[in-house]
Amino acid sequence: MTVAALFDMDNTLLRVDTGMSWTKFLYRRGELPKKMVAKAVYWSALYKLAVLDMEAVFTKLCLDLAGDSEHEMIAKCDVWYRDHIAAEVAPAAKVAVDYHRQAGHTVVLATGSTCYAARPVARGIGIDHVLSSELEVAGGAFTGRPSALCFGQHKVTLAEQWAARNGIDLAASYFYSDSYNDLPMLERVGTAIAVNPDSRLRRHARSRGWAVQQWA
Repeated sequence: MTVAALFDMDNTLLRVDTGMSWTKFLYRRGELPKKMVAKAVYWSALYKLAVLDMEAVFTKLCLDLAGDSEHEMIAKCDVWYRDHIAAEVAPAAKVAVDYHRQAGHTVVLATGSTCYAARPVARGIGIDHVLSSELEVAGGAFTGRPSALCFGQHKVTLAEQWAARNGIDLAASYFYSDSYNDLPMLERVGTAIAVNPDSRLRRHARSRGWAVQQWA
């Protein structure tokens, strides 16, 4: 069995919240009304408090994309990544990724964000494996339904399925995250590392004796 090092994306590998960055990107392009920006700020605040119903929000966002072109989404995400995200990889994250790679561990990006946001980030850092939320596509367009969720307990389910396919021992593996929302995954691995943790995760990490690191 092989050991893996899994990394959350927002405020862990990256110094930014990609959800807010993407919202601002679309707003500047004239593709979002101001009220959606306000809603995104509200959702972000609830997420940081670990009280946001992620499944309900993600389902709504999927519905809003129904009929949109997947090809256009990929193209927009490439522009967004290049102009706003590529420079936001935390230097300490690069050090951690390199450490695990040199140790022979399989490095994985595991995020609740969609694959369209996650894949450019993974490519930029040189991470080959991505676990992310997925949108259902038919005929090149989004149907308005999710095909995979990768947050909370859903992240554990995806990680377990991926680990079984790839001969990974999660009980001997590592997971880095900033969010209490990732508690199920942090509890699932052998070594949990709280990076730039929110207040609830910081308290929980200290009570469990987990490492707490500041990468921001």
